[in-house]
Amino acid sequence: MRHSTTVTIGPRTFRIGSDWRAPVDAVDALYRDYPAPASLIPDYTVRLEAAKFARRLIRPSVAICGDYTLPEAVPQSLAHGLISAEMAMNLQMALGERRFLLLHASSVEKGGKVLIMTGESGSGKSTLSALLASRGWRFMGDEFALIDPLTGDVCPFPRPISLKNEAIGVMRGMLPATRFGPLQADTAKGDICHLIPDDAAIAAMHNPAPPALILFPAYGLPCDIRPVGKSEAFVRLTQASTNYTALGEAGFDALARLVKNVPIGAIDYPDTDTALALVDELWAALP
Repeated sequence: MRHSTTVTIGPRTFRIGSDWRAPVDAVDALYRDYPAPASLIPDYTVRLEAAKFARRLIRPSVAICGDYTLPEAVPQSLAHGLISAEMAMNLQMALGERRFLLLHASSVEKGGKVLIMTGESGSGKSTLSALLASRGWRFMGDEFALIDPLTGDVCPFPRPISLKNEAIGVMRGMLPATRFGPLQADTAKGDICHLIPDDAAIAAMHNPAPPALILFPAYGLPCDIRPVGKSEAFVRLTQASTNYTALGEAGFDALARLVKNVPIGAIDYPDTDTALALVDELWAALP
């Protein structure tokens, strides 16, 4: 690759290479507060390549490649090069990770215990994790929650939070402009802007903590708190995991222990103030 950079997030290091300078500069800016990698040998390699040779210059088109690829992935506009890099990093973890059980979830920590929030796209888990982090919780991850199969702890993976559409304005009204990456408009999911975790979250990104509560949030519904049975939770979490099957027995044991030992519930909410109140109520009720 003509241009490259290396970043470390929690237990994983990524080398990002690109045919263009701009995506690498954007990654460096977004991860400027993260520590320098301790090793030059990355866990995963990402490549942002021209879909065709001519597309380096004429209507530049970025193909997402790396150690693991999806042949059917649609190339992205160079204007969305940063999103392409983030998508490629997600892909490497989703297809290649074998050390941790991955859940597509957000996670935050308070008082040495972790809240895991998982749900479908649009459920509000990213926005809730950002809001909780702004209220004193330690941000631990947005895209993935990493469960250690040996200890059951959640290992931090504090990537920048991918805020979408209305959530961007909500968080911009609360935090300094220096905490935000560039606005990337008109993506497949609308407008996207990354929120950089605070210094405390980055400094503690090698400090795991045990899970204390799992929530399935759902945005846009009347306020409600509902119990989730362990059987239902187990099935829903297998669907939220990208590597449960690949881990085999270790994945089953880790997920079964998580469901057995951690309280689980679902919250419906019409707005973020309601969601935060529900989280506070459930957290205060924990033993």
